Amino acid sequence: MATIKPYDSAKGKRYRVRYRKPDGRQTDKRGFKTKKEAELFAATVEVSKATGEFIDATAGRATIGELGTTWLKHQTHLKPSTYRSVESAWRNHVNPEWGSRKVATIKPSEISTWMSGKTASGLSATSVLRMHGVLAGILDMAVADRRLARNPARGVKLPEKRGKRRVYLSHEQVGALANSAGKNALVVLTLAYTGLRWGELAGLSVADVNFTTRRLTVHDNAVAVGGEVIVGTAKDNEPRSVPVPKFLLEKLRNQCKNKPRSHLVFGDGVTYLRLPNSKKGWFTYAVKRCQAVDSDFPRVTPHDLRHTAASLAISAGANVKAVQRMLGHASAAMTLDTYADLFDDDLDSVAESLQEKAVAACPQFAHN
Repeated sequence: MATIKPYDSAKGKRYRVRYRKPDGRQTDKRGFKTKKEAELFAATVEVSKATGEFIDATAGRATIGELGTTWLKHQTHLKPSTYRSVESAWRNHVNPEWGSRKVATIKPSEISTWMSGKTASGLSATSVLRMHGVLAGILDMAVADRRLARNPARGVKLPEKRGKRRVYLSHEQVGALANSAGKNALVVLTLAYTGLRWGELAGLSVADVNFTTRRLTVHDNAVAVGGEVIVGTAKDNEPRSVPVPKFLLEKLRNQCKNKPRSHLVFGDGVTYLRLPNSKKGWFTYAVKRCQAVDSDFPRVTPHDLRHTAASLAISAGANVKAVQRMLGHASAAMTLDTYADLFDDDLDSVAESLQEKAVAACPQFAHN
């Protein structure tokens, strides 16, 4: 059991609590102004030991800088591009601000103020959320290691991430963009009619194109990270099968002609195709040429063609599960959340279909 003894200090009478930690070693905590405060602390210690929730005060002296280095080494499950953004958030924002702080001294209000300041400085919600995620992850590890009783980063108000306005091209606009892209026309058509991400298109090999079943099998994702192309598995580490329209399949057949099965479909067959420069790459110039002819032609990026693929599939009658599988979303709910605006138009057709079926089965429903 803990013992409580008074002692004299420069500020007057104080109390010290001596107690044993779960490992049997003796320690103490001093500075209590009243005996009641000391007794309450002693009781708390005994309860925490009995319930297995005891936190050694010395363990909380570890700094964010010390724990952050270890935490970062454990993020091997992240995709290379994701790891790079996480490491950048740690190096440029979290470590400079929190590196010297002992984990036990950090308060939720400080974290909230820090994030508000970053938002006010002009950083995007995505960047602020990533910074918070790094700090919260480090503190989660501190809780798991019994350095903290709870994570002060959890429960603070986070900035809201506003979704970007999505751009959907029509079939005619896709055709115009493909024509404007010249030798890269097939890249545009493949993105717009299959919904592949750029890295998935770049990593597509001849063996991944099944001309019999009219399917593409997405295995690899070739992403440029720090000037180097890193090839990993498809998102969520799950290969998927993507349907291909017949007209596009014939163009892919010509593209793959005389290429070994191990070669890449796009480019020279050996070198991974890089995402075009957003300011002066071929894709940007292709869009500008379309805008010169059609002032209503929207400003689009290669990733917008993935959204276009979803739009064209839904307008062609594809249900949410089919679109989910085509795009490789983790769930149908994610597809609905992402493209809820596209499925709104289906509500009218549902009502019309119900009307038609109901009247056919029960003619009396046709009378007012």
